[in-house]
Amino acid sequence: MSQEAMSEQVVHEPAGPDQKGAPKGLLQQMEELMAALNADLSQLDADLEQSTGPGAPSADGGHRL
Repeated sequence: MSQEAMSEQVVHEPAGPDQKGAPKGLLQQMEELMAALNADLSQLDADLEQSTGPGAPSADGGHRL
């Protein structure tokens, strides 16, 4: 989920006591945001690995620790 999509999701969520079900706790919201961020970073990593061929130097200049 992109940052724009996440910000739109936050904007469209109703706030207040008329919400359906119990309001989400801060910890649950943070866990969901971290899961979405992790998925985005994993996708970005996969895209970057595809864009660099097997003979291309790595981001650290080809030096592995």
